[in-house]
Amino acid sequence: MATKRSSAEKRHRQSEIRRMRNKAAKSAVRTSVRKFVTLAHRKDMPESGIAESEAALREMVKKIDTAARKGVINRNAAARKKSRMQKFFNSLKAAH
Repeated sequence: MATKRSSAEKRHRQSEIRRMRNKAAKSAVRTSVRKFVTLAHRKDMPESGIAESEAALREMVKKIDTAARKGVINRNAAARKKSRMQKFFNSLKAAH
């Protein structure tokens, strides 16, 4: 009986490549979130710190949108994460 070995091997290679690409995209999202939160939680936040945080927020939103568009993360999860981070940033701005 013949086996579909070559197509299974190709499928395995494809899934491995996709897994690594998805892993990199998720990691980039997590890193950008961590960067934003770290900048936002600084105790001695000067006025320029708000601008830095805003730039980090924009970069984070860009990474999240890209990951959602490519299907790496669910679009509702992306919207939820962006909403929570924007809410957090707005509370920081109001405090200063």
